[in-house]
Amino acid sequence: MQNCLMLKKSNCKNCYKCIRHCPVKSIRFSGNQAHIIGNECILCGHCFVVCPQNAKEIVDETEKVKVLIQSGAPVIASLAPSFIANYDGVGIESMREGLQKLGFTDAEETALGATQVKREYDRMLKEEDRDILISSCCHSINLLIQKYFPRELEYLADVLSPMQAHCADIKKRMPEAKTVFIGPCVAKKDEAAYYGDTVDAVLTFEELTNWLKAEGIELKPDVKADPRSRARFFPTTGGILKTMRCDSPQYTYMALDGVENCIAALRDIENGKIHHCFIEMSACTGGCIGGPVMEKYHRSPVRDYLAVASFAGEKDFDVDQPENRDLRKRFEPIDQRAAVPSEDEIRDILRQMGKFKPSQELNCGSCGYNSCREKAVAIYQGKAEISMCLPYLMDKAENMTDAISRNSPNGILMLNDRLEVHQINPMMLQFLNLRDAGAVLGDQVVRILDPTPFLKVQQSKRGIYNERIYLAEYNRYVEQTIVPAEEGRMLLCIMRDVTAEEEARREKEEISRQTVEVADKVVDKQMRIVQEIASLLGETAAETKIALSKLKESIANE
Repeated sequence: MQNCLMLKKSNCKNCYKCIRHCPVKSIRFSGNQAHIIGNECILCGHCFVVCPQNAKEIVDETEKVKVLIQSGAPVIASLAPSFIANYDGVGIESMREGLQKLGFTDAEETALGATQVKREYDRMLKEEDRDILISSCCHSINLLIQKYFPRELEYLADVLSPMQAHCADIKKRMPEAKTVFIGPCVAKKDEAAYYGDTVDAVLTFEELTNWLKAEGIELKPDVKADPRSRARFFPTTGGILKTMRCDSPQYTYMALDGVENCIAALRDIENGKIHHCFIEMSACTGGCIGGPVMEKYHRSPVRDYLAVASFAGEKDFDVDQPENRDLRKRFEPIDQRAAVPSEDEIRDILRQMGKFKPSQELNCGSCGYNSCREKAVAIYQGKAEISMCLPYLMDKAENMTDAISRNSPNGILMLNDRLEVHQINPMMLQFLNLRDAGAVLGDQVVRILDPTPFLKVQQSKRGIYNERIYLAEYNRYVEQTIVPAEEGRMLLCIMRDVTAEEEARREKEEISRQTVEVADKVVDKQMRIVQEIASLLGETAAETKIALSKLKESIANE
């Protein structure tokens, strides 16, 4: 299968919306990123449509078409009949004019090929002994049967799609021509690449619109009725049946749209519950006008159907019908080869997800899978991760939060926007001399603490960090942190008991004060002793001076 859908890894936000909407769960999650599994994907494009981050993108073939035009060969556009719903009021003549300005040689309607296909369906029902015949116009449905219902391949009409039939007819008329299909479908890119040289390139309506805008080309409203255009109904639910005779009495004719409905019908066929039917199947709800790349990116089923109906005629196009063999198409089964876990392995994975008994298997679908067992199989196959289970994550987060809160050495208090006690942990109860949480839950914080700092944080939206305060009524010193939580709707208060630290600090300060006092006394005493010694030394020195002076005088007189 061609890699028509790609992932923009930087855009993926791990929301699981794509897997929830993927009808065949062909998306693998690893490393918090979504990855499309090519050999399982049916290219329905649901993931492209529903992705809120635009993380899925379709491979653009605009440059490839430009190269074809530059080659000098005539390039003919095959326009899907849904173009009338995508380009409001723009008919085939205006589309042809706009495409010729881009360099195309000509443009024709794919409905010409649809006319050949529907005639072949009528012939097969009339001339061949078929129990069940399923239309093969939708490549996504063809892939669905090839990959997931290979035993029903015998019921799939072995007929070219309208795109292939039309492009083959163009090349029969103009052997040198290159063909480009333009439509609302992702899967047509894969069909064109897989089945040879009939279709040389495929553009989506979005790619064409972007190209026209880049060249400054505007399409002019111009819708002309053509009674020979009944096949233009093909892109609507039941549109194939509208063009067929539906006159075989042994057959029931029905139309189904949406992959889920088609899967349900295929299961009934597989179980032998359906016989003698022609079933028109379309992967897109509403038919091709509900395709994933209808440029408007929204469903307008009534308006789009009315656009198609007003453009379609009541008779068939005048086209030459090819030989039966020229419309043949071979479908082969596409092997999945996905490993299947044993029952013990499934139970082991379920236990890892915290599901130890059937009642814990909620089957909520939040992970994208229809049941917990289906999710367990996907985990075994490497397509999913245990962390994708929302109840598992919630339980894990709650258990972890509860364990932290219960065992924290700090007091934790949560208040709502009315400053009412929302949560309180055991340590905070101990700080506040409370028996149990029920005594204060729902009460105003003023009942147990000074509300002033809480009001300050609530009004300023700025936290208070590690503020040391004394709770006089509880005879405790604490370091208090108050921060806004849940975008300001809650206030979180964390208290660390520092009473022992504060008492140790005060005791240390007291010891220091007493030490200073003792030192001061010792210094004072020493100074007094020094002063007394100095006084005695002074008196002795004076007496010695007097005695020596007298002795000196006596010696001098002699």
